[in-house]
Amino acid sequence: MSASMHVVCPQCDQVNRIAADRPAAQAVCGRCQAQLFQGRPVELDAKRFEKHVARSDLPLIVDFWAPWCGPCRAMAPVFERAAKDLEPRARFVKVNVDENPEAAARFGVRGIPALFALQHGKVAAQQAGLADERLLRSWVDSLAPR
Repeated sequence: MSASMHVVCPQCDQVNRIAADRPAAQAVCGRCQAQLFQGRPVELDAKRFEKHVARSDLPLIVDFWAPWCGPCRAMAPVFERAAKDLEPRARFVKVNVDENPEAAARFGVRGIPALFALQHGKVAAQQAGLADERLLRSWVDSLAPR
Protein backbone atom coordinates (compact mmCIF):
# COMPACT_ATOMS: atom_id res chain seq x y z
CA MET A 1 0.00 0.00 0.00
CA SER A 2 1.44 3.38 -0.96
CA ALA A 3 1.67 6.31 1.41
CA SER A 4 -1.14 8.83 1.28
CA MET A 5 -1.47 12.49 2.09
CA HIS A 6 -4.25 14.95 2.77
CA VAL A 7 -4.77 17.70 0.21
CA VAL A 8 -7.39 20.43 0.58
CA CYS A 9 -9.31 21.17 -2.61
CA PRO A 10 -8.56 24.67 -3.96
CA GLN A 11 -12.20 25.04 -5.08
CA CYS A 12 -14.49 23.63 -2.37
CA ASP A 13 -12.03 23.10 0.53
CA GLN A 14 -12.89 19.42 0.91
CA VAL A 15 -10.03 17.44 2.45
CA ASN A 16 -9.00 14.65 0.07
CA ARG A 17 -6.72 11.72 0.77
CA ILE A 18 -4.58 10.87 -2.23
CA ALA A 19 -1.76 8.44 -2.87
CA ALA A 20 1.54 10.29 -2.52
CA ASP A 21 2.80 8.72 -5.73
CA ARG A 22 -0.31 9.55 -7.78
CA PRO A 23 0.38 11.77 -10.81
CA ALA A 24 -0.80 15.32 -10.09
CA ALA A 25 -2.87 15.47 -13.27
CA GLN A 26 -5.00 12.56 -12.03
CA ALA A 27 -5.72 14.01 -8.58
CA VAL A 28 -9.30 15.32 -8.43
CA CYS A 29 -11.54 16.34 -5.55
CA GLY A 30 -13.93 13.67 -4.36
CA ARG A 31 -16.66 16.26 -3.79
CA CYS A 32 -16.53 18.78 -6.66
CA GLN A 33 -14.31 16.89 -9.15
CA ALA A 34 -11.96 19.90 -9.54
CA GLN A 35 -8.29 19.29 -10.22
CA LEU A 36 -6.46 19.32 -6.87
CA PHE A 37 -3.37 20.82 -8.51
CA GLN A 38 -4.05 23.71 -10.84
CA GLY A 39 -0.60 25.28 -11.13
CA ARG A 40 -1.61 28.69 -9.82
CA PRO A 41 -1.91 30.39 -6.43
CA VAL A 42 -5.15 29.93 -4.52
CA GLU A 43 -6.72 33.08 -3.05
CA LEU A 44 -8.04 32.32 0.42
CA ASP A 45 -10.09 34.19 2.99
CA ALA A 46 -9.31 33.70 6.69
CA LYS A 47 -11.67 30.75 7.19
CA ARG A 48 -10.44 28.87 4.12
CA PHE A 49 -6.83 29.71 5.01
CA GLU A 50 -7.25 28.16 8.46
CA LYS A 51 -8.58 24.94 6.92
CA HIS A 52 -5.64 24.69 4.52
CA VAL A 53 -3.17 25.36 7.35
CA ALA A 54 -4.80 22.83 9.69
CA ARG A 55 -5.58 19.98 7.29
CA SER A 56 -3.12 19.95 4.38
CA ASP A 57 -0.09 17.68 4.39
CA LEU A 58 1.40 19.82 1.63
CA PRO A 59 3.74 22.64 2.62
CA LEU A 60 1.97 25.98 2.18
CA ILE A 61 3.80 28.91 0.64
CA VAL A 62 1.80 31.96 1.70
CA ASP A 63 1.85 35.46 0.20
CA PHE A 64 0.25 38.02 2.51
CA TRP A 65 -0.52 40.96 0.23
CA ALA A 66 -2.86 43.87 -0.55
CA PRO A 67 -4.09 45.17 -3.92
CA TRP A 68 -2.85 48.74 -3.27
CA CYS A 69 0.72 47.57 -2.49
CA GLY A 70 3.12 48.19 -5.39
CA PRO A 71 5.74 45.66 -4.25
CA CYS A 72 2.95 43.08 -3.79
CA ARG A 73 1.85 43.62 -7.39
CA ALA A 74 5.47 43.32 -8.53
CA MET A 75 5.80 40.05 -6.59
CA ALA A 76 2.63 38.51 -8.08
CA PRO A 77 4.13 37.22 -11.38
CA VAL A 78 7.07 35.66 -9.51
CA PHE A 79 4.67 33.91 -7.13
CA GLU A 80 2.50 32.72 -10.03
CA ARG A 81 5.51 31.27 -11.89
CA ALA A 82 6.68 29.50 -8.75
CA ALA A 83 3.21 27.99 -8.24
CA LYS A 84 3.16 26.77 -11.84
CA ASP A 85 6.64 25.25 -11.57
CA LEU A 86 6.54 23.82 -8.05
CA GLU A 87 3.02 22.53 -7.51
CA PRO A 88 2.18 19.74 -6.50
CA ARG A 89 5.16 19.69 -4.13
CA ALA A 90 3.63 22.65 -2.26
CA ARG A 91 0.41 24.67 -2.30
CA PHE A 92 0.84 28.37 -3.08
CA VAL A 93 -1.78 30.61 -1.47
CA LYS A 94 -2.48 34.34 -1.33
CA VAL A 95 -4.18 36.09 1.59
CA ASN A 96 -5.36 39.69 1.20
CA VAL A 97 -4.48 41.38 4.51
CA ASP A 98 -7.06 44.14 4.05
CA GLU A 99 -9.89 41.61 3.82
CA ASN A 100 -8.40 39.10 6.29
CA PRO A 101 -6.50 40.98 9.00
CA GLU A 102 -6.98 38.15 11.51
CA ALA A 103 -5.01 35.73 9.32
CA ALA A 104 -2.16 38.23 9.02
CA ALA A 105 -2.26 38.95 12.76
CA ARG A 106 -1.99 35.25 13.59
CA PHE A 107 1.42 35.18 11.91
CA GLY A 108 2.56 38.59 13.13
CA VAL A 109 2.59 40.18 9.67
CA ARG A 110 3.63 43.82 10.09
CA GLY A 111 4.47 44.74 6.51
CA ILE A 112 3.69 43.44 3.06
CA PRO A 113 4.46 41.59 0.97
CA ALA A 114 5.20 38.96 3.61
CA LEU A 115 5.97 35.41 2.57
CA PHE A 116 5.74 32.39 4.82
CA ALA A 117 6.51 28.71 4.35
CA LEU A 118 4.28 26.60 6.60
CA GLN A 119 4.68 22.90 7.30
CA HIS A 120 1.92 21.19 9.31
CA GLY A 121 0.70 24.59 10.52
CA LYS A 122 4.07 25.79 11.80
CA VAL A 123 6.28 28.50 10.32
CA ALA A 124 9.29 26.90 8.64
CA ALA A 125 10.57 30.09 6.96
CA GLN A 126 9.52 33.68 6.39
CA GLN A 127 10.58 36.69 4.35
CA ALA A 128 9.48 40.30 4.57
CA GLY A 129 9.47 42.22 1.31
CA LEU A 130 10.08 41.07 -2.23
CA ALA A 131 11.48 37.61 -2.91
CA ASP A 132 12.64 35.87 -6.04
CA GLU A 133 11.67 32.50 -7.41
CA ARG A 134 14.98 31.04 -6.25
CA LEU A 135 14.03 31.65 -2.59
CA LEU A 136 10.60 30.07 -3.06
CA ARG A 137 12.19 27.07 -4.79
CA SER A 138 14.68 26.64 -1.93
CA TRP A 139 11.81 26.63 0.60
CA VAL A 140 9.94 23.96 -1.35
CA ASP A 141 13.12 21.90 -1.82
CA SER A 142 13.75 21.94 1.94
CA LEU A 143 10.14 21.13 2.91
CA ALA A 144 9.21 18.68 0.16
CA PRO A 145 12.28 16.94 -1.22
CA ARG A 146 11.75 15.27 -4.56
